[in-house]
Amino acid sequence: MRVHLCQLAPSYERPNDDLRGDVDSLLRAQVGADLVVLPELWPQGGFTYQRWAAEAEPVDGPTLAMVSAAARAIGAHVHAGSIVERDAEGRLYNTALLVGPDGGLLATYRKIHLFGFSSGEPALMTAGTDLVVADIGGLAVGLATCYDLRFPEMFRALLDRGAQAFVVPAAWPAPRVAHWRLLAQARAVEEQAYVVATNTSGVQAGLAMGGGSVVVDPWGVVVAEAGRDEEVLVADLDPALVTKTRSEFPVLADRRL
Repeated sequence: MRVHLCQLAPSYERPNDDLRGDVDSLLRAQVGADLVVLPELWPQGGFTYQRWAAEAEPVDGPTLAMVSAAARAIGAHVHAGSIVERDAEGRLYNTALLVGPDGGLLATYRKIHLFGFSSGEPALMTAGTDLVVADIGGLAVGLATCYDLRFPEMFRALLDRGAQAFVVPAAWPAPRVAHWRLLAQARAVEEQAYVVATNTSGVQAGLAMGGGSVVVDPWGVVVAEAGRDEEVLVADLDPALVTKTRSEFPVLADRRL
């Protein structure tokens, strides 16, 4: 399975529709990918909190429409990163969207662990409650977002639901980017699964973003890693390696808790 990680550096000084147009063009250029992954909250910004209420959208809003059309055009699965979702009751969620090669919506995941302590996401958003594992070309993929990476119990629960890989879009800042890489490797080693983690680059609300999008294999080996700037990182996943790793080093069979 070939994955393309689109590490974006969005500018929020332009109309939101212009940003979607740029990402549409980028997605349509990813011919040959089986799965394309965008970062967390790229349409509204991970730290541009003042934009969230005005730019929030329903799941079936303009971002999904654009991503669905692009997915059909290239015949690939697209993980749209996440959006600021406004539900029918007016609540805001950090919601990931997974689209199939036919443009259909395969899964949504509302971020469970909201970052910001007493401000930011916890103050403005509602936490999700449901774990999500989706089938992507025969590979069972657990969905997580950014700060979720710090909570190993979530990944163990996704493993118990059959996950062989994890897709993690993020808006992870530069001051803690060493944790980003370390935690991605840790989650891969613990669950003997691939981790596909797409981060944001550039600057948001005066905060430098970390970049460093990364693909880690079930042994914890970094097979591809981006730099700090905007780029498309390409890597191949071998589902058979997950089975082989778990068979040759059956540590998961020794769980007692």
